[in-house]
Amino acid sequence: MADNAGEVRYPNTDEVSTKDSIANGPLANSIKTEASRTGQEFRDLKSAKVVPSTTTATGQPLTYYHSLLYSLLSWEQPRATAASFASVVAFIFAARYLPLLRWFFKFLYVALGFTAALELGGRLILSQGLASSFRPRKYYTIPKETTEAVVEDFEQLIDFVLIEFQRILFAENVVHTVAAFSAAFSAYWLIKILPFWGLSLLAVSIAYLGPLVYITNREIIDAQIDSLQQTINSQAHQLKGLAEERTHHATGVVKQYVGDYSNKAQEYINIRRSASPEISKAAGPAVKTEPEPEALVKTPDFPEAPKDEPVAQSIETEKQPLLAA
Repeated sequence: MADNAGEVRYPNTDEVSTKDSIANGPLANSIKTEASRTGQEFRDLKSAKVVPSTTTATGQPLTYYHSLLYSLLSWEQPRATAASFASVVAFIFAARYLPLLRWFFKFLYVALGFTAALELGGRLILSQGLASSFRPRKYYTIPKETTEAVVEDFEQLIDFVLIEFQRILFAENVVHTVAAFSAAFSAYWLIKILPFWGLSLLAVSIAYLGPLVYITNREIIDAQIDSLQQTINSQAHQLKGLAEERTHHATGVVKQYVGDYSNKAQEYINIRRSASPEISKAAGPAVKTEPEPEALVKTPDFPEAPKDEPVAQSIETEKQPLLAA
């Protein structure tokens, strides 16, 4: 036993070679290479946060979230885009199947309980609080630069959402407006049969995988889009020609009816003018009138009315000749 205790055990060469082969093997090297490339792509993606040179239809500048999301969803940095897609999908499943809120409150009460027990136990046993002994000299605060950067990022994000919503609403790009209409219409019906997490997963999958499908099949999709545009344009021209023809025919019919009704109205006015006696006297020749019949009672049959006013005599002058007689 003593001999065995005094012996120094050297590592086995087979174990060392196995560890070296695992640490420096092709699998480890590929993992390190992919990790370094992914980190570099994330740095490139972060450097893509620049304000694009293009502007809106009203001349307003865009936000750097336009270039960032375009670089992210266009798979210019495939590893960074795949990692962000996997992170979003994992978060959706975690929010659906894991009680994250309960875990948060559990961690909170365990940490606070452990701190309170440590402080009270130290004061009872050692007459000195153990938790308070680890208190820092200065509590941590958020630097002003960090707060300003976060506020600026939040402001840029809100502006990005508002600008894109208005560009879609006022049809700055008709294709985007039609696509947004299709998405909203589909979501209106799918929300009746899908839960919110399922609809979110579907929307994220379309947002990430849709551009990838287009990039990998760009020629075929562009050819189909061109063929569809030509078909739509030809149908639009045919409908436009048919509408112009119908409009011209309807205009001719309306003009014909208006002319007929105006002629009839003019004839009716002329007839009414010829039938009116006042208009006939003013415009036409004199019409011979029949003599009036002779009156049965003539004026000489009545006595002529006196022209002088009668003189009134008093009663006394009339009585005097009577007395004298």
